Amino acid sequence: YAALDIGVEEGIFAKYGLDVEITTLSGGARFQQALASNSIDVGVSGTAAMAQTAKGSPVIAVAATVGAPRGFSVVVAEDSPIKAVADLKGKTISFGTNGSFPDWLVHRLSIAEGWGKDGIKGVALGSVEGSISAVMAHQVDAMMTATEVGLQMEEQKRGRIVTEMGRYAPTIINQAAFARKNLVAENPDLVERFLRGLFATVAFMKHNREKTIELTTKIFNQSPAVMGKAYDFEISTMVDDGFFKPDGLEVLKDSFVELGMLKEKPSDDQILTKRFVPVMP
Repeated sequence: YAALDIGVEEGIFAKYGLDVEITTLSGGARFQQALASNSIDVGVSGTAAMAQTAKGSPVIAVAATVGAPRGFSVVVAEDSPIKAVADLKGKTISFGTNGSFPDWLVHRLSIAEGWGKDGIKGVALGSVEGSISAVMAHQVDAMMTATEVGLQMEEQKRGRIVTEMGRYAPTIINQAAFARKNLVAENPDLVERFLRGLFATVAFMKHNREKTIELTTKIFNQSPAVMGKAYDFEISTMVDDGFFKPDGLEVLKDSFVELGMLKEKPSDDQILTKRFVPVMP
């Protein structure tokens, strides 16, 4: 999500005639509520929100923003006996909320390793802070969390990353840009200009590693070393033009059914619009 802050900081959105005010919301439910209530116009969130569109939410995905989930990792305490992925069999991994993308990743990991859907026990603990506390107290064996959290814990000698999750879902679309359906219908130019600014920022980030690390160090209040590692982990997963790749969409739709969010796979038209992609900044 740092692309939003960087786009404002570097004046990229302003080049498209936009004065962007950023609102940070905790979780997909509040994101949906903010869009539906006209509190925000557009935004970036996890693709679990697309399942809500199929259920009748007035919000629709307008561009893919992030692919393979290298921004998620399995993290353990520094003194944990878990040293490799094989050691996770039968263990307990925490995440934020049931039915979330990290929840799905826990099942995906277990299935990919040949242990079946329930070869790892998942437990929802709400906040990142709750998961960190549980891992440090050895109340759970590991947590599925942001890679940056794992990198920070490694720097502090408090934890270790066992694996990043990009290898387990290399084609999936895990983040997207969203807008209200009425905004898409009534003011498509605004949506288009926002997307052009967003993907111009992504291009800036990909071509300016050191400047991006400098900016994200301030945004996230982390060390340059952590942000440098995070950049190298995640920059290649950022989509260049917002295009929804068909194979990624199919994996995403399967996840909706596997998590019980939908009874059957939705059609593309039920969860997204392709009128703005590919985006040409």
